Amino acid sequence: MRLMRLGEPGMERPVVRVGDDAYVDVSDLVPDFDAAFFAGGGVERIRAAVAGRARDGEVRAFAGERIGAPFARPHQVVCVGLNYRDHALESGMPIPGEPILFSKSPNTVVGPDDDVRLPRGGDKTDWEVELGIVIGTRTQYLDSPDQARAHVAGWVLVNDVSERSFQLERGGQWLKGKSAETFNPAGPWLATPDEIADVGALAMTLDVNGERRQTGSTATMIFDPFTLVHYISQFMVLEPGDLINTGTPPGVGMGMTPPRYLREGDVMTLEIEGLGRQTQRVVGAR
Repeated sequence: MRLMRLGEPGMERPVVRVGDDAYVDVSDLVPDFDAAFFAGGGVERIRAAVAGRARDGEVRAFAGERIGAPFARPHQVVCVGLNYRDHALESGMPIPGEPILFSKSPNTVVGPDDDVRLPRGGDKTDWEVELGIVIGTRTQYLDSPDQARAHVAGWVLVNDVSERSFQLERGGQWLKGKSAETFNPAGPWLATPDEIADVGALAMTLDVNGERRQTGSTATMIFDPFTLVHYISQFMVLEPGDLINTGTPPGVGMGMTPPRYLREGDVMTLEIEGLGRQTQRVVGAR
C-alpha cells in the first residue's frame, strides 16, 4: 500500500493511494499513521478494508488538497552521513568504515511540496535527495540485517536539507546544520515493503530550477538499508514511526566547483523510483 496524509498542517487525515489519481479515505478506521498505528499492526488491519472499498468504488480523486508527510511526527529522525562513496569523495571526507550517525530534529518533517525556508544567519543551504526508512516495530539489538526486514514499515522519499555553514563552520555539530524548520520534506507517500521489489536498486534524481544536480541509485549505497537498521539498533532503541535518512548520492551544492547553494525563489524537484515526486519552493528567512 501507499500511505498518505492529506490536509492542512496539524489537521492531516490518513488515506491510501489507489492508482495514480485516486485514494481511499481511512480516517474512520485509524486516527493517524503514527506510532500506535505502526506498533499495532495497522497496515495489515486496514489492508482488506482498503481493497474492499476500492472494489466498491469508494474512491476519491485528488483535487489539489495539500499533501502532508505520510506519517505523523516521529519520535526521532536518525541520519546516516556519507553513505554514498562518490558523495564522500566530493565532500573531501574519507570513506566511512562503519555508518556515521547523527540526529535531526523531528519537527523538521514537513509535507513533500511545502516551502523550504532558509534559516536566519545561514547562507549555504544545500539539497540532498535520500531514501527514508520508517520503522514499524520497536527495534533494539537486532541479531542480523536480515532480521531488520521485519522491522521496516516502509520506504519514503525525503529531502535532507542542510545548512552547511552551521554544519561545518559552527563547532562541528552536524545537528545544527540539519534541524532548521522545514528541513525534512517527506512523501508524497510511504510505500509498504511489498510495493518495492528491490529497495537496493531505485533510481534517484534532484533538480534545482529545472537543472539536474543529483543522479544516483540506492544500488551505490555503502551500507544498505537493512544493514543500517541492524547497525543503528545496537546503539539506540528505534520506536515505531521513527525515520532513518539513509544518505545522499553525489551532486550536492557543497561539492560543486565553485559551490552553489539555494537562494530565495529556487525550486527543487526530487524523485525516487516507486516513491513519487516532490517539489519545494525556497522562501526567505523569517
